[in-house]
Amino acid sequence: MSPATASAEELFAANRAEGRVALAVASEAGVTRRRRVAEQGSLRVRCPGPAGRALEAVLVNTAGGMAGGDRFAIDIAAGAGARLVVGTAAAEKVYRSTGDATHVAVRLAVAAGAVLRWLPQETILFDRARLDRRIDVEMDEGAALLLAEAVVFGRSAMGESVERGELADRWRIRVGGRLVFAESVRLAGAIARKLAEPASAAGGCAVATVLAVPGGEAHVAAVRAQTFSGEVGVSAWNGIAVARLVARDGTVLRRDLAAVLAALDTGPLPKLWLN
Repeated sequence: MSPATASAEELFAANRAEGRVALAVASEAGVTRRRRVAEQGSLRVRCPGPAGRALEAVLVNTAGGMAGGDRFAIDIAAGAGARLVVGTAAAEKVYRSTGDATHVAVRLAVAAGAVLRWLPQETILFDRARLDRRIDVEMDEGAALLLAEAVVFGRSAMGESVERGELADRWRIRVGGRLVFAESVRLAGAIARKLAEPASAAGGCAVATVLAVPGGEAHVAAVRAQTFSGEVGVSAWNGIAVARLVARDGTVLRRDLAAVLAALDTGPLPKLWLN
């Protein structure tokens, strides 16, 4: 079909980005190494550091951001005894959509004795953005997970805000096949107005969740001992510790998030966080 005869919907669909990356790592003689890497579309994964007890992986989106109708899938597997930290090359930007949502599916698998730290930089939503994200985690008994996700609604330093848009975020975490954490968040419509309400973000435009498995009261005490610029709440139950963060902007959120991660004492931040 020529561009002259193609409909606007067909042209839009033909220009949507798709990407998939799958990374599996294993521990060999105490060194974590890549066992399998598969890349498709605009997603890439790079491991820039030397081989060692732990491996750092960096996700790269060569599409330069995400827009409505784009679809991305990320599959990460840490084998028995492996230690892996996964970050991103930059904050991910989700741009305005004229129709369909941006779809992101993350699947994490952690074997017994493995440690997986999922620490991407923040996701930045632009006005009228629509993001539909799902994070599914399968852990063996004896595995360890640290999962941190931050969302910033507009770059306030540039005078931006998200007046309207949609965020659907679903997390499911299973340990030994047993569902231990399930959360579905949906924020849609007049987002700026809703974030201004005292019961939501009291005017803040940056939020984050940090989840640690296993987690307990020692994690809670360590986080509560810190001083934060924004609001931070933390609790633990059934072997899980969860911290919630709200801040007035992305800069404050990142500083508070780094303090929470340091309090949990899980290891150094990804190098690109410090640039």
